[in-house]
Amino acid sequence: MTLFTLSSSMDFPLSLSFLLLLFSFFILNTRADLPGTWELLIPNAGIASMHTAVTRFNTVVLLDRTNIGPTRKMLRKGHCRNDRYDAILKHDCYAHSVLLDLQTNQIRPLTILTDTWCSSGQFLPDGTLLHTGGDIDGLRKFRKFQPCEPNGACDWIELSEPELADGRWYATNQILPDGSVIIVGGRGANTVEYYPPRKNGAVNFPFLRDVEDGQMDNLYPYVHLLPNGHLFIFANNRAVLYDHQTNQVVRDYPPLDGGPRNYPSAGSSVMLALQGDHSNAVIVICGGAQYGAFIQRSTDTPAHGSCGRIEATGLNPVWELEDMPFGRIMGDMVMLPTGDVVIINGAQAGTQGFEQASNPCLHPVLYRPDQPVGLRFMTLNPGNVPRMYHSTANLLPDGRILVAGSNPHFFYKFEAEFPTELRIEAFSPEYLSAEKANIRPKIETIPETISYGGVFDVLVSVELPVVGIVEVNLGSAPFATHSFSQGQRLVKLAVTASIPNGDGQYRVGCTAPANGMVAPPGYYMAFAVNQGVPSVARWIHLSP
Repeated sequence: MTLFTLSSSMDFPLSLSFLLLLFSFFILNTRADLPGTWELLIPNAGIASMHTAVTRFNTVVLLDRTNIGPTRKMLRKGHCRNDRYDAILKHDCYAHSVLLDLQTNQIRPLTILTDTWCSSGQFLPDGTLLHTGGDIDGLRKFRKFQPCEPNGACDWIELSEPELADGRWYATNQILPDGSVIIVGGRGANTVEYYPPRKNGAVNFPFLRDVEDGQMDNLYPYVHLLPNGHLFIFANNRAVLYDHQTNQVVRDYPPLDGGPRNYPSAGSSVMLALQGDHSNAVIVICGGAQYGAFIQRSTDTPAHGSCGRIEATGLNPVWELEDMPFGRIMGDMVMLPTGDVVIINGAQAGTQGFEQASNPCLHPVLYRPDQPVGLRFMTLNPGNVPRMYHSTANLLPDGRILVAGSNPHFFYKFEAEFPTELRIEAFSPEYLSAEKANIRPKIETIPETISYGGVFDVLVSVELPVVGIVEVNLGSAPFATHSFSQGQRLVKLAVTASIPNGDGQYRVGCTAPANGMVAPPGYYMAFAVNQGVPSVARWIHLSP
């Protein structure tokens, strides 16, 4: 049956309308064919999240800066604050931090007192979120959020003592093997310091001064704890191996080609999953802005599309370069339970900073580290919401990615090409598709606490018979801000073959990480992974 014909007698407007309809149909079907799905979780979170962290109670802490003016969420009655530094609100009754309950999607306001603009954070071994620095009255502040059950009343606590030895604005935190935290850099702070504070206070770190250029490009350095106990620290286009016990640089890595990679030119970085004997660590850094885009306030300068990959623990490490499908600035690299990485959010032109980027990059990209060069990237289903400056992405215990924030303006601005974004979305990778539900494992039993080197069993159930090895992988809960997830880590445990236990259940023998260099103490999301499909995670506490 002929549904339509084209002829010379058809008038031009009808032909144009038809072609536009055909083009739209093609685009929609192309989008539908790409892996992954999007869903709107919260139409209005009340704040635009600049910093985001997932707690062990399956709640999410979202945090903006305090001198942003009115938000869309009020504080509880009696919890207003006075802020002499706020140009708009001296008496502020608006929330600048909220807590999301993932079970109910309910939002509860939290009270933050000092400015948290461009701050840093990390979970401590007991599950408390340590939050450091910011601007103005928050520059030297330590804060803590001790999470509680979703129906609890936990809130931010601002510490009067101790204070940071140096002001920390645009710094990076990383938990260490002993459970302490190193705080690296910040604007005008070419030093490192620790929590709990060490007796020598802030320690000079000349590397950060050496890599600073005419537009900084040394802020929010990428810090990764290697399984040898040293720190891989990257800023601008260079990296060093840092011994945090002696506060000495023990190795210089070769420069990474492709221009600056850190704030205000940031791409993103991730350490790939630790596996096997956990001795080998590979770092990947992707994207960034061209030098000069920030100084010139150029919104249309194309972003870099290159990725550098280096075996940080190798004898003679060199960078291996490859290109992403898109140039990207301000992308977030999220480690999946499988060991693959999703690169999400950001723009294809411009730089970080207020109203300094354009051409949002709506397509997430899957990075498959086990594939050869040229075959590692897969383009995923695009979203509809631009996630530009000050957006975040975090792995959830159910395997989805929580996407929040985007405010490229100094205050909240809803009438703009790229408005302040209060919506929270979730992106589901292809492993959560309906056709893979029958191979998705479920953790039936797992210890709540494990010790280094300990042997334990995990009982899983699967609808279809298990073929091959069921992995048990531990994923940390990082602090996501400014295109980098501080403390992000995935450790693949040594496991035995799955032994049938009856009724579709299988017993998997596991060995915990050997020490805190492989996995610092704290709470982890434990995922069972069957044929590339992860379970819903169970929180597990790893301790000495």
